[in-house]
Amino acid sequence: MSKTFAIIGLGRFGGSVAKTLHSMGYEVLAIDKDHQRVQDMSQVLLHTVEADTTDENALKALGIRNFDVVVVAIGNDIQASILTTLVLKEIGCPKVVVKAINEMHGKVLNKLGADRVVFPERDMGVRVVHSLISPNILEYIELSDDYSIIEVIAGEFFNGKTLQELNIRAKFGCNVMAIKNGSQFNINPAATDMIHKGDTLVVIGHNDDLKKLQEKTDDQ
Repeated sequence: MSKTFAIIGLGRFGGSVAKTLHSMGYEVLAIDKDHQRVQDMSQVLLHTVEADTTDENALKALGIRNFDVVVVAIGNDIQASILTTLVLKEIGCPKVVVKAINEMHGKVLNKLGADRVVFPERDMGVRVVHSLISPNILEYIELSDDYSIIEVIAGEFFNGKTLQELNIRAKFGCNVMAIKNGSQFNINPAATDMIHKGDTLVVIGHNDDLKKLQEKTDDQ
């Protein structure tokens, strides 16, 4: 059975999450206390509700605990974000994902029992910086303080060589998870698979090791 999602807060981040999930075919309930935002979103989604999510009774009336995932995407009202998260955990929502404005906000949300805390502005900033530093980096996903996943464009250094010949794990301490060549996507490639200039490599590793690999691609 497909997962169901409730999105609380329909600003830029929340609205984008709601629309994307809807476009992928998931059941989405969008909630905001702002009448205009709810009206605007009702043009796109089937289920939109105007409600104060700091009110426990209002959330219970919506059957919020029946949703598989609740995303709290409230913007700059930190108090409303914290109170909403507290209520959601107290009434037994199975998974609560919350947008944090800053590190302190994130710490409070973690202490309240949020299942996942996301920092969209910070994370986007990190991605933009990496794309500015290295033009060959298409994507940068931070898994933890020490480990990340990057998408890097293969240049001359990789061209016409197999993974075995490149020996990326031994030389750089990284693992190639996938190779993209046009519309073809090779997940968990074999050691004998060849890489061509212009291919996209999806690589996971320690940030220091990824930086060495990044520098190698930039030298080309």
